[in-house]
Amino acid sequence: MTSSSSPSQAAQRAFAQNNPEGLRADALMEEDVAWSFEIDGERDGDQFDRSERAALRRVAGLSTELEDVTEVEYRQLRLERVVLVGVWTTGTSQDAENSLAELAALAETAGALVLDGVIQRRDKPDAATYIGSGKAGELRDIVLESGADTVICDGELSPGQLIHLEDVVKVKVIDRTALILDIFAQHAKSREGKAQVALAQMQYMLPRLRGWGQSLSRQMGGGKGGGLATRGPGETKIETDRRRIREKMAKMRREIAEMKTGREIKRQERRRNKVPSVAIAGYTNAGKSSLLNRLTGAGVLVENALFATLDPTVRRAETPSGRLYTLADTVGFVRHLPHHLVEAFRSTMEEVGDSDLILHVVDGSHPAPEEQLAAVREVIRDVGATNVPEIVVINKADAADPLTLQRLLRIEKRSIAVSARSGQGIEELLALIDDELPRPSVEIEALVPYTHGKLVARAHTDGEVISEEHTPEGTLLKARVHEELAADLAPYVPAPTA
Repeated sequence: MTSSSSPSQAAQRAFAQNNPEGLRADALMEEDVAWSFEIDGERDGDQFDRSERAALRRVAGLSTELEDVTEVEYRQLRLERVVLVGVWTTGTSQDAENSLAELAALAETAGALVLDGVIQRRDKPDAATYIGSGKAGELRDIVLESGADTVICDGELSPGQLIHLEDVVKVKVIDRTALILDIFAQHAKSREGKAQVALAQMQYMLPRLRGWGQSLSRQMGGGKGGGLATRGPGETKIETDRRRIREKMAKMRREIAEMKTGREIKRQERRRNKVPSVAIAGYTNAGKSSLLNRLTGAGVLVENALFATLDPTVRRAETPSGRLYTLADTVGFVRHLPHHLVEAFRSTMEEVGDSDLILHVVDGSHPAPEEQLAAVREVIRDVGATNVPEIVVINKADAADPLTLQRLLRIEKRSIAVSARSGQGIEELLALIDDELPRPSVEIEALVPYTHGKLVARAHTDGEVISEEHTPEGTLLKARVHEELAADLAPYVPAPTA
């Protein structure tokens, strides 16, 4: 039996044989040509046009936004849940526990929720996993039981230790240095502070870069002909990342050096005007900013947190005798302060080395204030400020143990107990600062005419006036002044009587 066909269908077949590309183009442009009820009518779901298929479509039911006000109020923020681990190599068990307690305070400052903390006694940290393979397995069990998502080690881990410990515990592992750098990154506010923290983070990150898969692929090497004429394996992606980080570090160092120039100009101006400078140094959260506010009314941020203020603050102050001086609040220190930070913040810490007097603030209520003193003095040695006179200010005396205060006052010969919160001992501290600040070297007595009153004003501003008497001929001034002002007052020194 032969099949019959309409004239139009026969014409279409003939046209398709002679012009196949044109028929295919018509079919692609007219979607109804390719649609049939037998094949397409039974498809699941809605059918979309080509433009609708390519568009972004919203999927219903995935939003977690809360509409009820009570749900918003009682919903808690999901904090990073951490387990702390330390290696106890020297000292007593109490020292190790104090160090881990400080690590817990650092973790809380960074915004983490501390679930547990463990310490292992070893002669030295394990070269592979920091705590040994067996203890690393036990740590993995603790992580599983507590539901932690991060492990923080109380020490600086090598890149190999970091990788091997993560392979065992199966969660993110960071060390004390990375934690402190994270806190500094959160709290840095000024342009210089942000640049210093960024430089320290890049120095820390450079040897710890890791790559998987495409990170180990190589770029095409450069041949003299270009195109297919290439030679050499080229750089891997991780090598490219390291090169870019080094370039950024070099740029950051140049920017910090430029900022240092501005800070140095301000210091030179103070030296030219013979203004004495006092630097407040001390352990983090010892109350340095509170003391600065109490002495000068500066209004610096005060918070019960580690490294609450990083940017140095310089304020003008006056001694009880009327002498002007500057008071600088520096960045807080901590035990095992990362050397990356010491290098990056060296320009800021130079405020300590260039000062005439250091107020070394220590927390009198801390369980081990002697350790705080030792940690800060180690950093002071690193910045070359060992020859600057020092006054140990034992802060928080109202909350400290009286026996601890007596012990510190007995050990530290040049020390005083104060409370920046209540004002206890502040007057005595101001008097001590007045006594310890360097005094002008020349003592002079001059009868200054009233037409040269600027010299008397300079003696009050730059020197120390011992006595002042107004006579018909002028102002009889007795003062300690610097050599430059002494030379200007020399013509008015009365001739000695026979």
